[in-house]
Amino acid sequence: MKNCAALLVAAMAITSLNNAARAENWPTRPVHVIVPITGGSAIDIVARAVSQRLEKKFGQPFVVENRPGAGTTLGAAVVARAPADGYTILFDSAALTTTPTTVANLSYNVDKNFAAVAPVVETPLVLVTQHAKYKSLADLVTRAKADAAPITYGTNGYGSAAHFTTEKLLLSAGFKGQAVPYRGTPEALAEVMAGRLGFYFSPLTAAQALIKAGKVDALAVTSTRRSSVLPDVPTTVEAGYSGSDFDFWVGIFAPAHTPEPIVASLAKEVDAIKASEDFKKAMAAIGGDPMASMTPAQFQAYVGEELKRNKAVAKAAGIEPK
Repeated sequence: MKNCAALLVAAMAITSLNNAARAENWPTRPVHVIVPITGGSAIDIVARAVSQRLEKKFGQPFVVENRPGAGTTLGAAVVARAPADGYTILFDSAALTTTPTTVANLSYNVDKNFAAVAPVVETPLVLVTQHAKYKSLADLVTRAKADAAPITYGTNGYGSAAHFTTEKLLLSAGFKGQAVPYRGTPEALAEVMAGRLGFYFSPLTAAQALIKAGKVDALAVTSTRRSSVLPDVPTTVEAGYSGSDFDFWVGIFAPAHTPEPIVASLAKEVDAIKASEDFKKAMAAIGGDPMASMTPAQFQAYVGEELKRNKAVAKAAGIEPK
């Protein structure tokens, strides 16, 4: 028995050393980057910008794969089930902390199935409408209350950031809306431009060019302060709707139990990318700002607090998992 125990300890030690060696040499083959929403969305744009820079640093392809559907939960589930070897990572947003309160029977647990790596970019959501349709957010609210039928609004699925944010506004402003789900941001923006959708809370990253071109109007942003990109556009709180603010961010996650050296190496390089002037300029061009650096442990704690906060908001708003 003593010999068996000794052999077991030796085998475990060898396995640990082999795992450590693999982690130190990571990556030795392409890394799959899962984006849980369609191309052209804020998460997609940020993921591709970071992945291109990671390729140059590590000398291996970081292949972006769009896996949209079910309010971003399909793509997240892919990563939750992936091997914890550093070769599958997830770029997700604040939606990762809202879907557990709004989507029933998720196949994963955010706290248990993901290892937070690093926050990347924060950008406000901006409420956009068809050009020249409304004078202000107050005008939209007044007319929505007067109409017999609920005003339509776009989401990226039940529980997505756009849906959750809209529910906060509906609760604060006291009017009714009808959610219309889309696979991604570009589709929702196209429907707004065509006048078939009342309004949509879009990541500023994706809507900025359309706003500048006068194809859609920006009525308010969800951040706690005005965006430097849209200084004349008020926040939803400034517009008179308290409690309607929402922080939209994009971050990187890996499957739980991914070796710590891999997580630390990836986090270190992402911090270096965020500090570079070319990346800052690239993000500013799409209305985003690099988030303050956090260690993986700090980012994990931040996500945990966001989960608790959003659960409380969902309860207050009467949002039930579906």
